[in-house]
Amino acid sequence: MEHNSEIVDLGRFISNSTYEREKHEIHLINENFDIVLDYFDSKNNIIHEIKKSTKMEDSHIWQVKFYIYVLIQLGLKNVTGVIDYPLLRKKVSVELTPDDFKKIESYIKDIKDIITNEIPPKPINKPFCKNCSYFELCYI
Repeated sequence: MEHNSEIVDLGRFISNSTYEREKHEIHLINENFDIVLDYFDSKNNIIHEIKKSTKMEDSHIWQVKFYIYVLIQLGLKNVTGVIDYPLLRKKVSVELTPDDFKKIESYIKDIKDIITNEIPPKPINKPFCKNCSYFELCYI
């Protein structure tokens, strides 16, 4: 759904202009996930996720934690993350703790339960919903 989003396009522009010499948008796809890393430093095993604002920083942190989880599941070791806010000249380091690992596995189970339900859950009606790339999916 994000291919129609102006916000995603702006984020892609910021990402591409931040790490101009690095490979961008590394796609990792299998039967359990479909993710896109903004940039991955393979020498140091650091995921870089580039964001334009800290408005939803907690969500950004959990996004990177999930990406770390996926790379660990694929067999990489000592993976960490950094959220880059180039417009703010700010960086936030992200690590996955054992408790985070358990939470992510619980979230994955919850998502699978939702997917298998015959009736989708009701929309959550949060202020950020109106700007979400998936708005039409929830409110159709």
